[in-house]
Amino acid sequence: MTQLDQQVHSIGPEVTGSRIFKFIAFLYGIAAYLVFFVTILYAIGFVMGVMVPKTIDTGSDSSTVEALIVNLLLMSLFALQHSVMARKQFKAWWTQFVPKPVERSTYVLFASLSLLLLFWQWRPLPSVIWSVENPDVAVTLVTLSFAGWVLVFTSTFMINHFELFGLHQVTDHLAGKEAAPPRFKTPLLYKFVRHPIYLGFIIAFWAAPTMTAGHLLFAAVTTLYIFVGIALEENDLVDLFGEEYRQYRQRVSMLIPWRRSV
Repeated sequence: MTQLDQQVHSIGPEVTGSRIFKFIAFLYGIAAYLVFFVTILYAIGFVMGVMVPKTIDTGSDSSTVEALIVNLLLMSLFALQHSVMARKQFKAWWTQFVPKPVERSTYVLFASLSLLLLFWQWRPLPSVIWSVENPDVAVTLVTLSFAGWVLVFTSTFMINHFELFGLHQVTDHLAGKEAAPPRFKTPLLYKFVRHPIYLGFIIAFWAAPTMTAGHLLFAAVTTLYIFVGIALEENDLVDLFGEEYRQYRQRVSMLIPWRRSV
């Protein structure tokens, strides 16, 4: 047995099933969730430009070329981490080293850390692309952006917020419950659009009374990534649920509620 095999064996069923591991895994899941929660709250302030020390339009001065390169690298790092770690092939390999009960929490923690790195190292591009002068329209856009964030949060609770962010898994593990098999469901908003969470992000990113070049870059790249992410995610869902998801995809629009899929 190699040293690597011994390390993998050391986190096998006899360890992950022990009481002390279950409690440690539970605390780890809570910590990962708290890091996520702080990160998503900071993200709201970062994009909307309120109540945080560094926003999408503030930070150290740099040349346009440097800002473009650094910002694109930061967004690419998040996209790669977020997409690669979510794929079933990576999970099959990854859970040889990371115990299955904390796999989701670890994914959430890594995603949060990559976002915090983005917020920290983001370079502003302050050139104004558009600025809404009418105060009523400006307030409407700010309200719409905030509504997008609300849509993101409410949509996660419509499926299973705590499972999505790893708490459900570590809680079940602590209680000695077996994970329930995945079940396809389409509650509330999911009857009208397949991806209300992504729709909320798009609204939140684009509804801005003042759109700088940096904000536009962030909104454009993240929106492009959302469409790539949807394609990858739906391939996984078809593999998981088969014809049931194919019919759902034909029946329900991807993002725009009043348009049916073709």
